[in-house]
Formats: sequence, C-alpha cells, structure tokens
Amino acid sequence: MDVQAKRNFRLVLEYDGTNYHGWQRQHGMLTVQEAVESRLEIMLGNPIKVRASGRTDAGVHARAQEVNFYARTRLQPVEIQRGLNALLPDDIVILAAVEVEDSFHARFSARSKIYEYRILNRPVRSALERHYAWHIRRPLAIAPMLECLGTILGEHDFAAFMASGSEVRSTVRCLYRAELLLPDADHLLFAFEGNGFLRQMVRNLVGTIVEVGKGRLSPEDFRRILSSRDRRQAGMTAPARGLSLVRVVYPDEEVGIRSIGPPEAQRGGFLRTRPEQGACRLQQLGMRPSMSIPGRE
Repeated sequence: MDVQAKRNFRLVLEYDGTNYHGWQRQHGMLTVQEAVESRLEIMLGNPIKVRASGRTDAGVHARAQEVNFYARTRLQPVEIQRGLNALLPDDIVILAAVEVEDSFHARFSARSKIYEYRILNRPVRSALERHYAWHIRRPLAIAPMLECLGTILGEHDFAAFMASGSEVRSTVRCLYRAELLLPDADHLLFAFEGNGFLRQMVRNLVGTIVEVGKGRLSPEDFRRILSSRDRRQAGMTAPARGLSLVRVVYPDEEVGIRSIGPPEAQRGGFLRTRPEQGACRLQQLGMRPSMSIPGRE
C-alpha cells in the first residue's frame, strides 16, 4: 500500500452531548469535533479535518453520527477504531469504521437523517434521565399532537421553526416521517426523518407541538404558524437534552457501514404512527397519510 495515497475513512460515532458545546469546533469551547480531531492527530501524527453529516447543538446526543476524513496512513479501519476508543473520553465512542471511496462525503452523500426527541411525561422527575429527556409534569393530549405531525409530512417551508439569525439558501425541507411513539406509560418519543433540517428545527417543532398537547394552541394554530414563516409565532425551543441524532441514511447502504442498531421506532413494543410510504411521495399523489394511535387519548 502506498502510504502517500490519501484514503477516505468513514466512522460512526455515538456520544453523550451533555458536556459538549455541540459538534462543531468553537474557540475555547469543548466540542465533539475537537475531541475526535485531537485524538486522530495523536494517532496519525498530523492535523486531521473531520467532516460530519451535520452539526449537533450543545447538549444534543448522537446514537449514530456519521463522519469522514482523509488521511495518509497504513492503519486499517479497525485499528483506527480501537486506537480512538482507547484515547477518547467515555462519553464518545467509535461504533464502526470503514474505508470508503474518495467521493463519499458524510454530509453531501446522505439521503436523509433521523432524529428522535424524548419526553418524560409524568408528575415526578427522573434522576437518571435528567440529561436525556424533557420532563413535562402535565399530561399531554395525544390526538391533537398527531394532527400536527400529519400537517408537517411532506415538503414545506419550515422558516417558522428555524432558529433566529440563521442564514440558509432555502428554508424548504421535506419530512418523510413524523411519528409519535409511546414506549411506555411515562414516555413520549417523537421521531422525524427528512432530507435536511434547519438549525433547531426539530426542537422548535417539538416545543410548539407540546403547546398543542397542553391545550395552549390548537392544531389550526399550528397550521397557521407553519404558514406564517415567522419564528416569533411558534412555541419555545425544546431543551437540547431530549434530542438525539439516531441515524444517517445513505442511498446505497451496502457501500458504507451497516446500521448500528435500529431506531427505536422499529423496535418491538412501540405504537406506530408512521405511514408506510414516503410522505413527499404521498403529497405528490394528492393523498393524506393515515395518522392513528390506539390505547391513549
């Protein structure tokens, strides 16, 4: 093997975002990117630039963040994985590593991303979940929140749910999935899959939908907010701790790394609300997805 030839490595990371100021490097701040790049520099002997599928904000977690980087090295992917896991802190783990084609880019090669937001909905808070769920004491009404989820399936302008001050070319995004899952009597799990997400879009959506669940807003209010494109009309930004990047989906899964565990939406014991077909395809056909959930109103 020619040690001078640059090779493209793809990693799947799991991390607890509690102690980090997000993914992206920030001067004087502890970030996940800085933690990974500094350990790679120790291993490979020169600075390494890691490209992620997307940025996670401070306090947001990842069960399968995808990244790639180029390096001149004779090390095999499994050796890089083992070396990084020996150097990284306990709250960051490399789940998998593989060498990929030069054209692979963790962000631009992705087809979609899946996020989950967890809510603990009971009177008493949890000591163990304080960093991983939003505690809401008041019972939330399920049916009107499901109606909101049906509203956002497909292609829409999500400007009303973008963080203030963000600069993007377009605020139009397509959501293929918008689910509300009930793993048990105390928890609600929102799941979203889309071709892209604006900054804080999921947290702003959840914060506004929770207002509907509390009865402070109606589903009609939610539709009006979506159409307004005005962030000031939407609800609060849900706390970062409840959000996790679950999976990044690529067009050809065989080329890259196998899925590291299925999203919770596909595990047994969950109540499903997701239509079987992509919501954007349903929208193009003029159809409305069926949104129903048994056992809880």
